[in-house]
Amino acid sequence: MTKRENLLSLMRRQGYDSVPVEFSLCPHLHHIYKEKTGGALPFDEYFGFPWKRVEGIRLPPRDLAMFRPFFDPPLKENADIDAWGVGHEHSPHSMHMTYMRHPMRNMTERKEIEAYPFPDFAGGDTGHMKAQAQAIKKQGLAAVGDMPCTIWESAWYLRGMEELMMDMMSDDEAASILLGKVTEIACLRAAAYARADVDILFLGDDIGMQHTPMMSLDLYRAWIKPNLKKVIGTARNINPNILVFYHSCGFATPFIDDLIDAGVDVLNPVQSECMDFGEIHAQYGHKISFHGTIGTQTVMPFGTPEEVRETVRRNLDIAGKRGGLFPAPTHLLEPEVPWENVLAYVDACRTYK
Repeated sequence: MTKRENLLSLMRRQGYDSVPVEFSLCPHLHHIYKEKTGGALPFDEYFGFPWKRVEGIRLPPRDLAMFRPFFDPPLKENADIDAWGVGHEHSPHSMHMTYMRHPMRNMTERKEIEAYPFPDFAGGDTGHMKAQAQAIKKQGLAAVGDMPCTIWESAWYLRGMEELMMDMMSDDEAASILLGKVTEIACLRAAAYARADVDILFLGDDIGMQHTPMMSLDLYRAWIKPNLKKVIGTARNINPNILVFYHSCGFATPFIDDLIDAGVDVLNPVQSECMDFGEIHAQYGHKISFHGTIGTQTVMPFGTPEEVRETVRRNLDIAGKRGGLFPAPTHLLEPEVPWENVLAYVDACRTYK
């Protein structure tokens, strides 16, 4: 089997020939990778990842300074503004974390939300997407459409988490307008990936915290689940065979039944510090597959190389010969992770029998 065929069979619980590897590196570890290997290849190619991402819709250019009037108090001068108009103020103490500023936080009128200049995905360029997907498949790799921050996170980044939670709990029309618009955009993006014939659509919104869900099931089922189902349905109406991954950090166990019902095929990352993979697999392993399970708060930074290997092997044993687990670190590998542990993870996957 090619890497693509092996991955898709693994994720569909139809057996597999080999265990794939995949991870993300922080800038510090990326520098170490270059030192150790010479950096002649991107690290995903060097380690033989089974997939590549297809570039999404290319948005028409516009002056992002147009969003500065939405912020009170004003944004710092060195702040970045993303395509959605969300401000990101940088910290001197972090390489990749920012202080997020929400352009809709102070909005009180329906007309303000309706008039907000959302990114124009409908007018964007999709001409490159199908060719990219085809080129990736010709390499024997799976083509991935990446849509993190699908609904909930995109909406609260704009509005502010507290404000959007209050809108939802009070059944305020502001929640309906904002979530409806974000879902409309997500459907446009999902449809573009489906028409490009990607193998995998990677969705996600963090709905879990370290030990508790972020919201009640009633709130989730009223506001988030129907919109997620709409996005997945949009993609599946175009490409019925598309595999849907869904990411949520933290304790996501209470939502698994609803995610399955919404059409999710693979749950990521099954954060080991928050969820027990053995218990989760025993209850849901016949209905959903998993990607992750190797803790980036515990074993990857603080375990020995042999403990990393043991964790990988144990979780693969739980999943069994049909597959259903793509073992991987549950988040970005940070500077605390010894390079030996990265290599131990790769070795454990490659030598698993």
